[in-house]
Amino acid sequence: MSCCDHDCSAPLQTDSRYRRILWVALAVNLTMFGVEIVASIVAGSVSLRADALDFLADSANYAVALAVVGLALHWRARAALFKGGVMGLFGLWVAASTIHHALTATVPQAEMIGAIGLLAFAANLAVAGLLYRYRVADSQAMSVWLCTRNDCIVNIAVMMAGAGVWASGTPWPDIAVAAIVASLGISSAVKIIRQALGEMRETSTLHGAPAE
Repeated sequence: MSCCDHDCSAPLQTDSRYRRILWVALAVNLTMFGVEIVASIVAGSVSLRADALDFLADSANYAVALAVVGLALHWRARAALFKGGVMGLFGLWVAASTIHHALTATVPQAEMIGAIGLLAFAANLAVAGLLYRYRVADSQAMSVWLCTRNDCIVNIAVMMAGAGVWASGTPWPDIAVAAIVASLGISSAVKIIRQALGEMRETSTLHGAPAE
């Protein structure tokens, strides 16, 4: 479903419930960033570190969403375009970090990876449930939903990495998860940027101006 199945010229997320959900999501992500960054250092885990930085990036995404909620579609599309770029850069950074870790890493603490991954999954699943009804409103709402959905997938992978490290005694499952984080960030960034650019062209056409 495209945004124009609703009303492309009107701000869709103006209700107070959506704002409250975004504030909750922001608080959860900031908290989990702190938990995971400490755990990643203690455990020596690149997958936890990547997930922690993902929580930080999502905190910025929710903050931007709060700033533009209720504004016209072209402003929300511009915000989504910016966030798509940030997500893409994050994915590239994780890809580079994964290569470095593959060359230098020692075996991380499997038990801590699994426990923190489970905690992160519970947090993201709760936020995803709150955001579900808003996921197709426009590129801005879609970018928020995709961030949370991707986090749930990554958290499951982190738990699997913990089990893999425990079973194999090697860092490779941890490294593999970091690679998954990178690919999710890049693919979601491309999807968000494409829809945001489409919405910007649509609003330019509606206002009688040439598309940028």
